[in-house]
Amino acid sequence: MIIKISDLRNLEIINANDGKRLGPIKDIELDLDKGIIKGIILPGINGAGLLSIFSKNDDLIVPWDKIIRIGIDVILVDVATQQGNIKNNLG
Repeated sequence: MIIKISDLRNLEIINANDGKRLGPIKDIELDLDKGIIKGIILPGINGAGLLSIFSKNDDLIVPWDKIIRIGIDVILVDVATQQGNIKNNLG
């Protein structure tokens, strides 16, 4: 399957651990020196469980190795959760 980056933005991101929707892809992190995709960046969730559109620090970075499957309609990821809130320090 061949897919464009612009098409990825339209896919639903689902956490395989708990089935929750994580939102759309906000951006993609690239390593230009190595020529690889490092991860996808999703809008962050603050402590109150509300989407944060004002703070870049709240963005969730999902490392490329945590992406389980890219399908036609969804992207399945494997990210750890803590008490229902997603950790922002996935490293």
